[in-house]
Amino acid sequence: MLVDPNAPFFRHLWVRVLCVVLPLIWAAVELYNDNPFWAILFGGAGVYLAIELFIKRKPDA
Repeated sequence: MLVDPNAPFFRHLWVRVLCVVLPLIWAAVELYNDNPFWAILFGGAGVYLAIELFIKRKPDA
C-alpha cells in the first residue's frame, strides 16, 4: 500500500481533493508541453489517489 487512505492526514475532504487534483493538473501541464511520459506518470498517480482516497477509503464512524 503506497497510501493509507484512513490516516488522520486524509480526514478532511479538502486534503483528499487537493491530493487528487494537483497531480491531474500537473499531468495536463505536462501533456500541454508535449511530455507524454510525465503526463502518464502524474495522471496515473492522480487516478491511483482518487481510487484509494475516495473508493477504497472506509467512511468515518
